[in-house]
Amino acid sequence: MVSDFPPGGARAVARCDALGVAPYSDMSGGLYRAYLTPAYAAAQEVVAGWMEEAGMTARRDAAANLAGRYEGNVPGAPALMIGSHLDSVRNGGLYDGPLGIMLGIECVAALHAQGRRLPFPIEIYAFGDEEGSRFPAAMLTSRAVAGTLDAAALDMADDHGVALADAGVDVTAYLTAARSPCEFLAYLEAHIEQGPVLEADGLAVGTVTGIAAQLRYAVTLKGMAGHAGTTAMRLRRDPLAGAAAMVLAVEQIARGDNSDAVATVGSIEAHPGAANVIPGEVHFTIDVRSGVEERRDRVAEAILDRIAEIATARDLELAIERIHDLPASPCDAALMDLMDEALAAAGQPVRRLVSGAGHDAMNMAALCPTAMLFIRCKGGVSHNPAEHVEQEDAEIALQVMLGFIERLGERAGVKHAA
Repeated sequence: MVSDFPPGGARAVARCDALGVAPYSDMSGGLYRAYLTPAYAAAQEVVAGWMEEAGMTARRDAAANLAGRYEGNVPGAPALMIGSHLDSVRNGGLYDGPLGIMLGIECVAALHAQGRRLPFPIEIYAFGDEEGSRFPAAMLTSRAVAGTLDAAALDMADDHGVALADAGVDVTAYLTAARSPCEFLAYLEAHIEQGPVLEADGLAVGTVTGIAAQLRYAVTLKGMAGHAGTTAMRLRRDPLAGAAAMVLAVEQIARGDNSDAVATVGSIEAHPGAANVIPGEVHFTIDVRSGVEERRDRVAEAILDRIAEIATARDLELAIERIHDLPASPCDAALMDLMDEALAAAGQPVRRLVSGAGHDAMNMAALCPTAMLFIRCKGGVSHNPAEHVEQEDAEIALQVMLGFIERLGERAGVKHAA
C-alpha cells in the first residue's frame, strides 16, 4: 500500500505503481491511461489529493491539466514549474511521466514538512496528453500551456469518432490554459531515461543537455498489384519488396553516420494485404533524430536520396510527405550547471546526455529556461510493462531535485536582494 511508505523516492515509485491498475487504467491486465477517459479522471482525482496533502492547492485548467501550487515567500515572484505527463501509451510502463510528477510532489512535501517557503512559488503540472495515444496529436496540453497551440488543431476526433469537443473539455476555452513567460522562472522535468546509457555507465541519474531534433516522413510507394502465383518475378513491380530495401537503407545510413543520429521505420502497411496478392501500394514512416539539427538533416537527406534511387531502379512511384519537424530543444546552460552541482552534492558523478525522446519540456521552452534530470530505468526499457525503476534511484533523483531547487532559490534570493 502507498500509505506504508514514508515520504521520499520510495513513495513516489509506490504511487506510480498504485496508478497502474483500475480504476486508473483503461485496460485490464495492463496500463493504458488515455487523455480524458474515466481512468484519467480517476488518476487526476487521487493525484490532486496527494498534491493537497503535500501543502499545495490543486486545480484543473481549461486544457484538463492538473496543477498544484505551493506559494513562495516573495509576493509576485515568478514560479518554478515542475512537470511531466499523466497519460500513458497502450500497455505502457508505470513510470514514464508519472514518476516526474510524483517526485515533484515529494519535493514540495519535503519543503512543507520543514515549514519552508522559497523566494518563488512552485507549481507542479501533470500534463494530460504528452503521448498522443488517444487523439491524433501529441502534447496538446503542454502546448496549450505554452501558448503555442493553434485553435485549428483542436478540431479532431479519436479512433471511435469522439470529437475532442465532446470528450470533456470546452474547446472554446481550451487556449485560455496558456500561461505568460513572466509567470515562470524555470521549468524542471524529471523523467526515466527510456534508454540504456545510464545503466550501462552504472549511474542512477544524469543531467539532460536537451531534446533531439526530430524529422518524420510518411512514404507512399506504388507498384502493380498482381496474382502471387501467376506473375513472373522478372515482371513484378512489388512495392513491398522495394520498401524492404528502403527499410534496410534507413538502418544502414543511420548506422553508417557513426554519430548520435538514429533513424527508425516504425510503421508499415501493405495493400490490399492478402497472402496471395502482390501488394500494389505500401505506406511506411521514417523517423530521424539527432541532438544536432544539421546532423539530423544530413542523415535524412541521405536516406531520402537513397530511397528515391531504389524506387527508380524498381520502377515504383514514390511520394514522401514530411509530417513532423521539431527543432532541437536545448536545456538552459546555467540550469544544467545547477543540476551538475546538485548531482555532485548528492554524491553522484556528473554525467550529461541528450534525450532522443520528446518531452513536455520542449514546449515549456517557449515559456522559460528548462532543465531535465534523467533517471535510470532497467534495461533502458520503456513504453512496455517491463519498465522498471529502483526505489533507491528515485530517492537519489529526489535529493538531486531538492539540491537543484535549493540552488535555484539561492540564485533567486540574491536577485531579489539586489
